[in-house]
Amino acid sequence: ALVALFRPGPLQSGMVDDFVNRKHGRAKVDYPHPDLEPVLKPTYGVIVYQEQVMQIAQVLAGYSLGGADMLRRAMGKKKAEEMAKQRQLFLDGAKGRDISEEQAGPIFDLMEKFAEYGFNKSHSAAYALVAYQTAWLKAHYPAAFMAAVLSADMDNTDKVVGLIDECRDMKLTVLPPDVNNSKIKFTVADESTIRYGLGAIKGVGEAALTGIVNEREQGAEFINLYDFCRRVDMKKINKRVMDSLVKAGALDSLGGHRASLDASLATAMKIAEQHRRDSDSGQDDMFGLVVSEQADSKDQALITAEPWSEEQILIAEKECLGLYLSGHPIDRYAKELARFIPKKISELDAPESKGYQRNEIPVITAGLIVAIRTMKAKNGGRMAFITLDDQTARLEVRIFAEVYEQFQSRIQPDKLVVIQGKIGQDNFTGGLAATAEAVYDMPRAREICGKSLVVKIENGEGGHDWLQSLQSTLSPFREGLTPLEIEYVNQNARTLVRLGEDWKITPTDTLLTELRDLPIVSAVTMTYNS
Repeated sequence: ALVALFRPGPLQSGMVDDFVNRKHGRAKVDYPHPDLEPVLKPTYGVIVYQEQVMQIAQVLAGYSLGGADMLRRAMGKKKAEEMAKQRQLFLDGAKGRDISEEQAGPIFDLMEKFAEYGFNKSHSAAYALVAYQTAWLKAHYPAAFMAAVLSADMDNTDKVVGLIDECRDMKLTVLPPDVNNSKIKFTVADESTIRYGLGAIKGVGEAALTGIVNEREQGAEFINLYDFCRRVDMKKINKRVMDSLVKAGALDSLGGHRASLDASLATAMKIAEQHRRDSDSGQDDMFGLVVSEQADSKDQALITAEPWSEEQILIAEKECLGLYLSGHPIDRYAKELARFIPKKISELDAPESKGYQRNEIPVITAGLIVAIRTMKAKNGGRMAFITLDDQTARLEVRIFAEVYEQFQSRIQPDKLVVIQGKIGQDNFTGGLAATAEAVYDMPRAREICGKSLVVKIENGEGGHDWLQSLQSTLSPFREGLTPLEIEYVNQNARTLVRLGEDWKITPTDTLLTELRDLPIVSAVTMTYNS
């Protein structure tokens, strides 16, 4: 019954409430006609299944099985002319069984109403059995179950993203894709760990992946990038595929870091192509020159490159996997956010609603925008609903037209924002929902919530050369709202100097990074009001 009832039609019609109240003895179980008790007793007098509509027609109006099925179809199609014929047939059949039109008419109307929502009982039973079986597997073999579900939908990035989130909620670890360990589909590493499937990487075809997995399983693990390119069929693996493998982290086990792997791709592919041409032309001569070349390629070092920043790594993963796997953009801000955001999303609470009116309280929270939905507001403008994710939970935030118009430039996918507004219980979902009054990016949040930016200078040698570089770094960010303080330390003393109004700055991530890169600077700290 649950499968048949838990659908939009029955939920909106009120029949679910009738069923539940009757089942628990809060409402009286009655039947439209005493003869219908055997038909409707299993569902407490509520018409739930299509088969019950057919049985009622048989019991009260003498329909044959075929005729009852024709009635069910007519009710489903809602053709007025056909329904008028069926109504008369039902009334005539009921009359032949000594049931008056005054009794039969309302019963037919009731059947017609519930036929709009009725569900096939055999389908309900089949779905319920599958639901029970899959729920049992999910409870007792969570890693295997989720690996199978992920593999079934790995061509649909949106579904994979949602399922990976569910894995995290289930405390399952999802290891990154790896050419030395992954297969095409998602696999089980152990009872609490899933290995990402290579087939879920965007831009990588199954033919290329089949060759990679077969070569590894028939031989040995790949030693490094050059060994990998030499052993796989580079006719099926082009530069775009290699780029995707690097960005997804699938080549991390080959040594180096993603920037050096990326920088070395052209060289490695060139060496592999030369090796293939030599092999095709039969240059495996008696002196073993090709064997020597192969050995040299295995030991060849990767090209030196500046490692990608955490932000670059995550952006690349999002591009190729559709999600952040090795980390989360909010991680780098976690300690700073904790200084002015009192609670994470999972810790938020709000008083119960009063009827249909939300009982809201002030809130300030932060998260990554993972979903945006806009719609036309009553005043003709656009309003938005966004979903924030801070890794502990998600929160839906509604943004009315005036606020949306003011802060629209900051409301972008995958952007970290700080929301100031109100929060209350959502009557529809039963969870929490917030209403935004202001939307800030991190620089603006620092200006609004911060006290000052403190730059620590350790000048053991006592010279003044550092002043010029500090001034040059700060100048592009002047005319902001945040006071600047210099904590100056030399061999003899320590002092804290607050610079004048002309040196108020805008505390962007770029400024903080550039300040930390200065040799004279030992620390850069944003202070907040306690």
